[in-house]
Amino acid sequence: MTAHHRHLSRRGFIAAGAAATAAVAAGTGTASAAGPSKVSPRAHIFYYPWYGSPQVYGQWRHWQQGALTPPDEISSNYYPLLGAYDSGDRRGAVARHMRWLRQAGTGVLVSSWWGQGSYEDRMAPVVLDAAAAAGLQVAWHIEPYQGRDATSVVSDIRYLTERYGDHPAFHRAADHGNRCAYYVFNSLLTVDWSPLHEVEDRAIVMAQTWDLTRIGDFGGVYTYDAIATANKPDWTQVAAFCAERGMVWAPSLGPGYLDDRAVPGNTTPTLDRAQGRTYDLEWEYALASGHEDAVPDWVSITSFNEWHEGTQIEPATADAPGSLDYLSYEGAYGRKGVHAQTAYLDRTAYWVARFEAARARRRG
Repeated sequence: MTAHHRHLSRRGFIAAGAAATAAVAAGTGTASAAGPSKVSPRAHIFYYPWYGSPQVYGQWRHWQQGALTPPDEISSNYYPLLGAYDSGDRRGAVARHMRWLRQAGTGVLVSSWWGQGSYEDRMAPVVLDAAAAAGLQVAWHIEPYQGRDATSVVSDIRYLTERYGDHPAFHRAADHGNRCAYYVFNSLLTVDWSPLHEVEDRAIVMAQTWDLTRIGDFGGVYTYDAIATANKPDWTQVAAFCAERGMVWAPSLGPGYLDDRAVPGNTTPTLDRAQGRTYDLEWEYALASGHEDAVPDWVSITSFNEWHEGTQIEPATADAPGSLDYLSYEGAYGRKGVHAQTAYLDRTAYWVARFEAARARRRG
């Protein structure tokens, strides 16, 4: 995360997923460009409300990272279909985002949040109102702001609950005591998380690690890093740990990773999208990572619109202004032209439906 710093057996599930992948690639699958009529409350996706433009915010924010000059040059190797938008544009970009999130079948957006009074905190009412209008929920991604520790996170949870807890879009996990999810990015920065027990009646606090020695005070675990998921780490123990303690296991997956333009000279590995094959493989791996062949409790998707790191599924375009070359989704899942722009939204909806179907079989 750049800018401020970030009952079907396993074999059977993967085999079924591969067959379905081939079907959609051949044009015989069921992914719909119109999107699903329902969304999954267990499909969470990371959302970034940190962008600004002169027209709305008064100046550029985030798009100019890497010493670039928006709107022609932006700090991404991809270019948004909406252009260099503003996260405060309620009726424009934000309303469109919610329609796209719904098209993707994702019921909960996990909004990046950098502390009380931060820009992202000021954007929270915008995100909540737009989500409510679209029938979506908002959870929170508590980022490593200056001075963050376990005590401050407890204060943040109380603040967010008191300030926004009555909003119709405020996330409530019906299958986990109607508590709200709070994902803590880079949770390893703090050693002692025991203060979290003070708010466990109202919050499911998610640790971003699968180190079993560092998650005992949390209510769940996620991984965020799409590069790690592509390397297929052994999640057997963490899935079992969560299942045995009633914690939420929410492995993260994403379509790729590329931050060369946002962070010039960065040596972080890249992860090629391979026209969608990477995304499919990560979904297959994540959904087969539950305890004793069960699917995970939730999935967390990296990301809807982290353009700096190239993990976004938000529609992109090759028709960009300026002289810089931008990548596109051309060819993803066999799509071309305008149909390629929404390829990852529709593929997400396909996998979310498979995820929910697998959960239904497990309950049956």
